[in-house]
Amino acid sequence: MLQFLFVYGTLRREFDNPYARKLRAEAVFAGTTTVAGSLFRIAHYPGFRTEPPGEAHGELWQLTNPAGTLAALDDYEGEEYQRVLTTVGTGQTAWIYQYATQPDPARRIASGDFSAP
Repeated sequence: MLQFLFVYGTLRREFDNPYARKLRAEAVFAGTTTVAGSLFRIAHYPGFRTEPPGEAHGELWQLTNPAGTLAALDDYEGEEYQRVLTTVGTGQTAWIYQYATQPDPARRIASGDFSAP
């Protein structure tokens, strides 16, 4: 199973919730990077979509127990998100949680960074 996960929202290092702590405990931080696509403010959390074109900023994590960690994170993300493959700015293939529907264009985060919209 693929061992890398790209996160762009509430799983990033600056957030303190049970699932962000779980990710930090079960993965190794591999650095900050970007993916092609756009971020949208859904509520108190963001959603990623590949369209419209843009750049989404986030973190790359190498999972030590991919199956177990991803199963827990799938539950956390719920039906609003689909785990799909993406290529990050470093060329690495990684999982990303993509918002299941296209959000309102007015909700787009212009900076591409949920932590600095």
